[in-house]
Amino acid sequence: MTTVLPAAVSSVRPLSVAAGFRDAALEPIAAKVADGERLTLDDGQVLYNTRDVWGVCELADSVRRRMHGKAAYFNINRHLNYSNVCALSCKFCEFYRKDGQDGAYTRDMEYVRAEVRKAVEGGATEIHSVGGLHPKLPFSYYTDLVSTIRDTARDLGSELHVKAFTAVEVVHLARIAKVYKQDDRVNSIRWVLSRLKEAGLGSLPGGGAEVFDDRVHDEAFKGKIRSDVWLDVHRVAHELGLNTNATMLYGHIEDRQERLVHMDMLRRAQDRALARLGYAGPQHVGGKVLEGDSEDGLPAITLTRPGTKLPGVGADGSTTSGFFQTIIPLPFFPDGSELEHLPGPSGLENLRTLAIARLMLDNFPHVKAFWIMQTLPMSQLMLQAGANDVDGTVVWYDITKVGGSSTHQEVNVWALQKAIREAGFEPVERDTLYRRVVRDGKSWKVTA
Repeated sequence: MTTVLPAAVSSVRPLSVAAGFRDAALEPIAAKVADGERLTLDDGQVLYNTRDVWGVCELADSVRRRMHGKAAYFNINRHLNYSNVCALSCKFCEFYRKDGQDGAYTRDMEYVRAEVRKAVEGGATEIHSVGGLHPKLPFSYYTDLVSTIRDTARDLGSELHVKAFTAVEVVHLARIAKVYKQDDRVNSIRWVLSRLKEAGLGSLPGGGAEVFDDRVHDEAFKGKIRSDVWLDVHRVAHELGLNTNATMLYGHIEDRQERLVHMDMLRRAQDRALARLGYAGPQHVGGKVLEGDSEDGLPAITLTRPGTKLPGVGADGSTTSGFFQTIIPLPFFPDGSELEHLPGPSGLENLRTLAIARLMLDNFPHVKAFWIMQTLPMSQLMLQAGANDVDGTVVWYDITKVGGSSTHQEVNVWALQKAIREAGFEPVERDTLYRRVVRDGKSWKVTA
């Protein structure tokens, strides 16, 4: 896909909290943001309802710059959708096919090896692999998939990070392996993830979360795992030392309050992960204890206060693992799905929702503007409204096709760097774990 970038984004007014707000209702929220205090769901409603959208963006930008300065991340990656055959029929999905249906595919290991070779030759640091819930593939197919990616890359002199399988897929794998027990699902999930990790799995993507609400679930994607199971998968992954990501698919039949509840459930799960890593609470600001208890009685743990050390890679090269790295808000595209009668979210709603995600998810280190679904020009604006990552080169993406585009959706490194610089930031190549990548010709290495 050829992407035409705007010559500049100077038409957008500079984002600065010092400029003040058109809506006085944002002032008390701004005070909380300045202190790194957790926002409430009521605060979130104010952010959604205010007509001062730019004020919301300014607040999110102040947090983003406090946490990451002018750095904006990208990576060189390749997506590998191993099969589009799926036992489910989610109303919002254009991707799935039934076994034997025209357009259905399942990749063999020869195909996988060829894709890995292309990834290595292109300088990729990551393979991102997800697919449908295939009703007939054995569990061994998935461990073979991961080990084939890892071993083929190593044979070619590269250490590709394997980011694969949504929480929905992990539960499906437990079922086809005949180890899943509803009354002992945590151990069933641990069994699957342990074997995938042994095969070379490095982290989990964030897909399949959609919106954590039973009403929305039953109407739009009935049959998929509910929020409690999705969160269980990620909790077990964290306990096994795997980093994970989280998404929110918005702009279909959910309302804004349900989005806010979704964000709150994610940040409470992150409280638990960060507490396990030694992050402490309650936090104190100016002698005041910041309130906001999470599940299991754990206090709210925020990362947005000035000077707070982010989990991940330390300046000395040390690493922490077992937490949510990134929130990726994903706009719903109705074309081709059973919900194609819906309009989908507007560009302004996309910008506002991403900014609110940065403000509400105060314990997530990173916010991604996934350019494939947001478009690269919109991602430039989002870098000024809370995002600090635009994802990567991608190459093939078969899940969503924006504006009738093909599955070949690719930008090169130069285009990503140009987009980031035009938005006023400094491009930083990262690997999957947000370690900086340094290149010397075709070879690369990670640094702190």
